[in-house]
Amino acid sequence: MTKVTLPPLPIKGGCQCGQLRYALKAKPVAFLVCHCTNCQRHTSSAFGESLFADRGDVEFSGRLASHEWTADSGNRREGLFCPDCGTRLWHGSAGRTLGNIKAGTLDDPSWLVPAAHIWTRSKQPFLAIPADALTYETQPTDGNAAILARWAEMTS
Repeated sequence: MTKVTLPPLPIKGGCQCGQLRYALKAKPVAFLVCHCTNCQRHTSSAFGESLFADRGDVEFSGRLASHEWTADSGNRREGLFCPDCGTRLWHGSAGRTLGNIKAGTLDDPSWLVPAAHIWTRSKQPFLAIPADALTYETQPTDGNAAILARWAEMTS
């Protein structure tokens, strides 16, 4: 298992055009890679990078827009994005404070190592996941307990 050295707080990022910025003021709860078809669509890539955080620990500056959809899991999700360039910066489940910073929007994502890969049943066939990775074919059924434990170990 790879150890992760967290950068100093706040951890900053923003949209492609620079109009919308954010600062994460607390240690991220976890980092994972999601291979669901929704993440593939909204990132136009093979997977989505999700840095779990409490919404109250993320301070946005600039104009926000939002969009709701139903995820592969059946959960109702909300995404926050820049209304000018369309970059998605955050998404989470309706009514919950724990959500995801879209980690590709970090100013410096070089320190990130995923604690897990989820929804691997829909991963792109060209992508190789490390043999020692924590993986789930769909949504974890343990409330993300194993992912949170692994992240805690990786960042200790």
